[in-house]
Amino acid sequence: MQRGKPGAGRPVRTSRQVRALRQERGWRVLVATLLVLTAVAGTVGWTLEKGETPRTGPPPGITAWRADRVFGVPLPDPVRDPPSAAREFFAALSEAKARALARRHPGVVGNLDGAPVSLRYEANARALRLGRSEQRVRSVNPAVPPAGRAQARELAARYSALLTPGRQILAFDPRGRGQVAEVHGDLGRARHVSVIVPGSDNDLSTFDRSRDAYSTPSGMARSLRRAAGDDIAVIAWVGYTTPTGLGPDAATARLAAAGAPRLNRFVTALPTVDGAPRPVVFCHSYGSVVCGLAASGLAASELVVLGSPGLRADDVADLRTRARVWAARDDSDWIRRVPNVEFLGLGHGRDPVDPAFGALRVPTGQVKGHTGYFAPNTESLRAFAEIATGSGTVTGRPPADSDAP
Repeated sequence: MQRGKPGAGRPVRTSRQVRALRQERGWRVLVATLLVLTAVAGTVGWTLEKGETPRTGPPPGITAWRADRVFGVPLPDPVRDPPSAAREFFAALSEAKARALARRHPGVVGNLDGAPVSLRYEANARALRLGRSEQRVRSVNPAVPPAGRAQARELAARYSALLTPGRQILAFDPRGRGQVAEVHGDLGRARHVSVIVPGSDNDLSTFDRSRDAYSTPSGMARSLRRAAGDDIAVIAWVGYTTPTGLGPDAATARLAAAGAPRLNRFVTALPTVDGAPRPVVFCHSYGSVVCGLAASGLAASELVVLGSPGLRADDVADLRTRARVWAARDDSDWIRRVPNVEFLGLGHGRDPVDPAFGALRVPTGQVKGHTGYFAPNTESLRAFAEIATGSGTVTGRPPADSDAP
């Protein structure tokens, strides 16, 4: 092919032609946006739910915490102070005083970024026991309507499941639909740390359901740790309000924008072993929208998105992240049929597996559907384990034009 100067051989367009092309592009975007709505409705059902109210404020018990002067000084504030303030505060306390504080304020200490991990586990176990007792009383209270008593029994059962010996609950907020984070592995000693950020319909009730286990946050985390080995800690993080169903909340970035600062703070506060790399963050489905908005401030070494509707970015450079970016999407995933546009707040932009986006591709052999990426014996899980530990043969490859969806 003969090459000349840039632009050589291209027709010169008049201003009228340029305006016509711009108008045509505008119509294409509008049509594509309508296709987003049509594809979602026809593929998985458009849920006309009332918009979710994001939980973004301080943890339960904050009023009593801020008023407490047990040590003659203000306690570290979980919203106003950086996680380093909590870290320094507890480093100066004796173990007895720290545990006493966790007993007095389990809701705050259990969710306090920067507090010792073991203390957070202890505080959240106490908060769960208190919550279970309250729900058991409510479940037999004749003054509570039957539906309320049934809900109380269900909540008590969920709390009991999280209190199973050996579980390490790093965050727990029972308000609303509930938020929770669980650690798999020894976070204080692990040479590698990964965080999994799930998508729609994840909350306290769906955190570790038995049906379709590898689609749940805890199931994904357990599967990754089994594949990656004992030298890793994996955290299942449902620390933001996720969309319910695939309605307006899933099509916009409103909930993702509320969750992104929470993810940044959480990851920044994670303890790391000296010399260990920064955490690897895996983002599934709508969780990748959260990660895309958080990317510029996310303290991650690798950012892996899977089954993504888009990251609200045109390309990797637009994310303004120091992390290496990977993308996985199998042809069997229904999300490939959702047009990747962003218009009037709807849609999430370019598909990250598009060659023009610039992410490294993750192989997806043996993956089935939108939730199969962490299933055993899949190429994606093997690649995830290697990315998480920095080992093995997966190095990624720039996507070729033939890989375009």
